[in-house]
Amino acid sequence: MLIDAHQHFWRLADRAGQWPPPSLAEIHRDFLPEDLAPLLASSAVAGTVLVQSLPTRADTDFLLALAERHPFVLGVVGWVDLAADDAPAQIAELARNPRLKGLRPMLQDLPDDAWIDDPALDPAIEAMVEHGLTFDALVMPRHLPALGRFAARHPRLPVVIDHAAKPLIARGLIEPWLSHLNALAGLRHVHCKLSGLPTEAGPRALVEGGPAAEGEVTEVPSDDRYVPYVDAVLTLFGPRRVLWGSDWPVLNLAGSYGAWLGTCQRLCRRLSLGPDAIRGVFGENARAFYRLSAPHPLPPPDPPPER
Repeated sequence: MLIDAHQHFWRLADRAGQWPPPSLAEIHRDFLPEDLAPLLASSAVAGTVLVQSLPTRADTDFLLALAERHPFVLGVVGWVDLAADDAPAQIAELARNPRLKGLRPMLQDLPDDAWIDDPALDPAIEAMVEHGLTFDALVMPRHLPALGRFAARHPRLPVVIDHAAKPLIARGLIEPWLSHLNALAGLRHVHCKLSGLPTEAGPRALVEGGPAAEGEVTEVPSDDRYVPYVDAVLTLFGPRRVLWGSDWPVLNLAGSYGAWLGTCQRLCRRLSLGPDAIRGVFGENARAFYRLSAPHPLPPPDPPPER
C-alpha cells in the first residue's frame, strides 16, 4: 500500500501573519481532508502522515482532531516548544494520544542555525524517546552540521530529514549539501524523506501526469533535474531509510500530486530499485519509522441491484 509520509492541512483563519503570503495564490487558501481525499484515491495512496506547519500547540490539537475523524490520516507529527521548562510534561500529555507519532521544531525558521545542538533541549528529547516519538528535521543545507551533532548525541531518537534538507536544485548546486548529508547518513537512526524537491527546483517544475504504470520505461526530460539528488539520497541512506512524501499542498507551487508521485516512481525504477525497495520507499518504510497501523482497506462497492 502506498503511504504519503508528508502532507499538511491548514486554515488561513489560524495563520494571520504566517506563511503562506497572498502572493502565493496557489496555496493561499484552506486545505482540508476533503481537498486531499480525491487525490489520494486517484493515485491509489492508502494513508498519510500529517505534519504540523505552525509552531503552536493549537495547530497540533487541530491536526490530531482531524486525524480522529479521517481514517486515512495514519499519524500526526506535531509541535512542542522543546526549550520550554514544561516540555517533558507537554510531550507526555500529547503522547497519550496514539495518533501522535512525532514532533517537528521548525528549525529552518529559527535565527540560530545551531539551535538544535543545545544540551538544554535534552530533557525534552529524552521525553520523546521515553514515549516512543520520532523527530522530523525541517532543515536546509546550512543546518546539517548542527543536526549531525544533535543526532549523534541522541542515538535512540529516530530522526528523519524532511525534504532531503532542501538542496539548491534550481541553482544546480550539490555541495556542500552532499557532504553534510553523507555525514548524517552514517548514523543508522537517521532517515530521509524524498519530498519537497519540486519546490526547490522552481515553479511548475513537474511534468503533469499520473503515477507511472508498472514497467513503464518512458523517461520525461524534466526528471533529469532530480536525478543527482534522488540518486544521492538513495545511495547514502539506502532504500530502507528513505520515505516518499508529497509535501502537499506546498507541492501545488510546482505541479500536481500525481505528477510528483509519477516522477519519483520513474526515478526509482530508472535508478534500478527492485520491487521490495520500491515498496519500502513508497510505504513500508513510513509504516515502520512512524509505527503506523495498516490502513483500513476500502469496503467493496455495493453490488448492482437485481433486475
